[in-house]
Amino acid sequence: MNLEGNGRFSIDKQTPFLKFLDCFLRISAVPLSVATIWLTATNQQDNSSYGKIESQNFLGLKYMVWISGICAAYAFASASCTLLKFLVAKEWLFFVPDQIIAYLMVTSGAAVLEILYLAYKGDSGVTWSEACNSYGRFCSKVKLALILHFLALCCFLVLAVISGYRAFSIFEPPPVSPKEVEEERA
Repeated sequence: MNLEGNGRFSIDKQTPFLKFLDCFLRISAVPLSVATIWLTATNQQDNSSYGKIESQNFLGLKYMVWISGICAAYAFASASCTLLKFLVAKEWLFFVPDQIIAYLMVTSGAAVLEILYLAYKGDSGVTWSEACNSYGRFCSKVKLALILHFLALCCFLVLAVISGYRAFSIFEPPPVSPKEVEEERA
């Protein structure tokens, strides 16, 4: 860490790999999120015995589409800011949204995982049978969308750690009192 003229510590000059990784993960999250949206929103299957099933019939799938849209928009905007050096010095502007996006992605992924679990296993307590036996293609697309969503989540988990490091490393560690140093020597 170097002390700049304005009294702040600079970490970007010593960590170009971290800056590259940050930008790469933000750019990578965009196509993963867009693919999740496309797979989920266009997913439907017709069964002659049970009728048509669409992703719009499931609130958890709609939630994942909305969160993936927010994630893609934020990832694109923050990658643009990083590439254009706009707002990059404002570490807190990336830290808080990175955390929020990561948490929202966890919740939407958990909702879809629950839907998939019930679709594959059923619930005999409420007399639900396995739906994936009849709607295999639908379940496969949801599973693929969930995998892509999980990969985008991994990008944002790493981004949350990087932005946390950037936000908190601008501060000096707390000073050690001379009394504590003497006690350690003794």
